[in-house]
Amino acid sequence: MRPVVHVVGARPNFVKAAPVLAALRDLGVEQRLVHTGQHYDAAMSDVFFADLQLPAPEVSLGVGSGTHARQTAALMTGLEDAFADLDPALIVGYGDVNSTLAAALVTSKTGVPLAHVEAGLRSFDPTMPEEVNRRVVDALSDVLLATSPEALAHLADEGLPASRMHLVGNTMIDSLLLARERLDPAGALQRLGLDAALLETGYAVATLHRPANVDDPATAARLVRGLAEVAADVPVVFPLHPRGGRTLRAGGVEDVPGLTVTAPLGYGDFLSLVSAARLVVTDSGGLQEETTVLGVPCLTLRPNTERPITITSGTNRLVDVQTLAAAAREALAAPPRPPELPPLWDGRAGPRAAAVIARFLADHA
Repeated sequence: MRPVVHVVGARPNFVKAAPVLAALRDLGVEQRLVHTGQHYDAAMSDVFFADLQLPAPEVSLGVGSGTHARQTAALMTGLEDAFADLDPALIVGYGDVNSTLAAALVTSKTGVPLAHVEAGLRSFDPTMPEEVNRRVVDALSDVLLATSPEALAHLADEGLPASRMHLVGNTMIDSLLLARERLDPAGALQRLGLDAALLETGYAVATLHRPANVDDPATAARLVRGLAEVAADVPVVFPLHPRGGRTLRAGGVEDVPGLTVTAPLGYGDFLSLVSAARLVVTDSGGLQEETTVLGVPCLTLRPNTERPITITSGTNRLVDVQTLAAAAREALAAPPRPPELPPLWDGRAGPRAAAVIARFLADHA
């Protein structure tokens, strides 16, 4: 049996892929995992494999960082060789990272079909590299696995055939719901050397890594000043993503009173922190979704989001550095809001995606 080959390269991919891998395994589908190494720090990669019980990669490319052009070119070269060796029946790509873009470009030239998990998300911001990746990957995909109803509408507006589209739900939420009963906020705080009393007094969690926020030193410094205003009202725990570490440190992030900078965290520890937080400040797409399910107020430092359902059905709100502090105070003062889960964010997205993939394989045997 020719295998289904999953391409992952960055920490959000691992969280999205784990439920699909598990569900296809239950269906008896032969599978292989290719890890491109787009995230190569152990705290951004290896620990996620352990936390999510992912199988060892069949191929590890170790591509590492670089400009978009250089990284994508290296990814395409490595993936072309890997696909030739593995002879896949189908490639599965996840999200909007360069690894998924490279996989789509390679499959389009070699004739191997492609399934895209998280298809149809749109920010309508062409300055975002991820937005370019999403549009190209969807245009080249044979199977479009969408997380939300508006994603299907975006795909239809772009002229993609309805026969390729499938609303399966959010596989990232499968991983979250599976891990939820094992979350340990007190243990996570203790492992970071922080006082467990923060569970009673309250704390916030911050993450920043988008190029528009962290690549420019002046912008990063303004964000640090904005976080300082938040930290004046509530202690902030800030796991520092490797991307942007240099500019944020130069902006003084490690010198802000009330703000604790930590190394990147594994999946369990990070979710444990977020689950008990009174507030999250982020530019992460996935964290907008996770806070929606956890019922934690989320302030997203971006002018737009490809996940508007986290605003209409969740706890997410878009802010900029000028409105951040006031929005944080408002969120901290508001009573807790019960989460309103979007359609099919029920922990069964992985099996639904696997069923679609299995039907596709049978139809194209």
